[in-house]
Amino acid sequence: MIAIVAVDENWGIGKDGKLLLHIPEDLRDNFKVKTLGHTVVYGRKTLTSFPKEKLLPKRENVILSRNPSFEKDGALILHAKEELLSYLSENPEKKIFLCGGAEIYRHFLSYCEEAYVTKIQRAFSADAFFPNLDTKKNWELVEESEVTHSVSGVDFAICHYKKIAD
Repeated sequence: MIAIVAVDENWGIGKDGKLLLHIPEDLRDNFKVKTLGHTVVYGRKTLTSFPKEKLLPKRENVILSRNPSFEKDGALILHAKEELLSYLSENPEKKIFLCGGAEIYRHFLSYCEEAYVTKIQRAFSADAFFPNLDTKKNWELVEESEVTHSVSGVDFAICHYKKIAD
């Protein structure tokens, strides 16, 4: 599994259930390009942050929810950690992206082999965070893009991390 996330300078990812900032270039040229045609896994709360709660098109959407009655047409709904782990083991050929939110990253980052982290060169007021991979001994930065200036008024770079042996 591959984590994909945008973080600020403090590794913040959201505030009040919303992204810290909309960066169209990152969504179009990074997130969409990498995830299109693959499987995306995210939590029910993350779905509520999508415009009109629409599923991500041209991707298999897997939504995690503890609510056993939660349904979403067109998505695979899983209710427990064990269900996702079973899904992963039954589909080893699939490229699966972990897309948030904070609780989902916290529970499943240890099952990821790679992470694409869009680093926004600004700090925001955040209440949801992604683990700082720069301080994790079992993660290494293997590639970093040039800094791009967004129409949103921020600079950002895309960093590719890989998990290394513990």
